[in-house]
Amino acid sequence: MELDARKMQILQAIIDDYIMTATPVGSRTIAKHADIGFSSATIRNEMADLEEMGYLEQPHTSAGRIPSDKAYRLYVNSLMQRAQLSDAEIRYIRDHYSRRLDEVDEVVKQTAWVLSSITKYTSMVLAPQLHAIKLKYIHLVPIAEDKALAIIVTDAGMTRDSIIRIPSGMTPDMLERLGRTLTARFANCRLDELTLAQFNGISGEVAEQKAFLDAMLRSVRKSMSPGGRSVELSGTTNILNYPEYSDMERARALLTAIEEKDMLYRMLTEATNVEFSVRIGSENEDESIRDCSVVTATYKIGSNPIGSFGVIGPTRMDYARVLAMLGQIGRSLSEVLTNMFEEERK
Repeated sequence: MELDARKMQILQAIIDDYIMTATPVGSRTIAKHADIGFSSATIRNEMADLEEMGYLEQPHTSAGRIPSDKAYRLYVNSLMQRAQLSDAEIRYIRDHYSRRLDEVDEVVKQTAWVLSSITKYTSMVLAPQLHAIKLKYIHLVPIAEDKALAIIVTDAGMTRDSIIRIPSGMTPDMLERLGRTLTARFANCRLDELTLAQFNGISGEVAEQKAFLDAMLRSVRKSMSPGGRSVELSGTTNILNYPEYSDMERARALLTAIEEKDMLYRMLTEATNVEFSVRIGSENEDESIRDCSVVTATYKIGSNPIGSFGVIGPTRMDYARVLAMLGQIGRSLSEVLTNMFEEERK
C-alpha cells in the first residue's frame, strides 16, 4: 500500500487537528477543512488504510483516530511547515536576555524559566559542560574552626563552591595566602586537568599541605563533575495541564523521572552533539517518558557547542513552533554566554 499525496494530505490534517484539540479525529471533521475537498466516505477509506499502515490508531471502537508515533515522525521529517515566531514572541525572549546577568548559573535558570513560560511545557537546561573551562581564581574562606569554603571561579563566569575540612592550626591568613598562591599557579589551567601532581615543585606552606590540597581537589572535582544537579528545570508540573496525563499514576511516574534528573542529564549530554533533536514517544529509551516527546537544541560559546536545552511534552506537541522557539532562545543564550566569556577574558 502506497502513502500517496492524498493520504499524506489527510494525515497532515488529522495531525494538525489533533495537536490543537487532543480529541480523536473523525472523517467528518477532516471533510470540513476547506483545503481537503474529499467526501467523508473517501476520507474514511483513506483513514482505514492509514491505520493499517501504522500511521493512525483508534483508541476506542466508535471514536475517531489519533496519530501514532510513526505519524509524528513522518510529520516532523516531511510534513510540517516551518513556523515563524511573532514579533511579540521574539521581543519577549530578547527582553529576558537583555537584563544584566552576572553569572552563568543565572543565565541557565533564566533560560529554563523563559522556555517553560513561552512553550507551556516542562523545560530543562543542561549547565555548560566544563571540560574546556579554565580556572580564574580560588578563594578559601574560613567558616568554622575546622572548615572552609572553597570558591572556584572560572573564565566563563561560572562559580562553584564546596565545603572542605582544614588542618588544625590553619589560620585565616594562611588560607588567604594559600588561595592567592593557588590562583597564581593555576589560573588558566583547565579544570579537568587540575591534578595533585601539578603541585610538585611548589615550596612553602603549599608544599606542607599536600593532604589538604588533595582533599580540596577531590571536593572541587565533585562540585564540578556532571550529575543530576547540572540540569535546571522549570515548569515541571506544566505537563499536568494536558489531558494525556490526567491519570495520576502515569503523571506521578513521569514527574518522578523528571525530578530525579539523571535520565535528563544523559539525554541532554547526547543531544549536545546535534543542533536539534526530536525524540517522539517510543523513540525514547526511558520507559517513563515513552508517552512524551523530547525536543532539544544546542547552545554555544563562540562556535563551540557547550550544552543543550529543551522541552518535554505530549507527543502531540506543536513541533514546528517549539523548534522555532528553541532556535530563537538558543541564539540569544549563545550570544549572552559568548559575551560573558569574552568579558571575563579581558
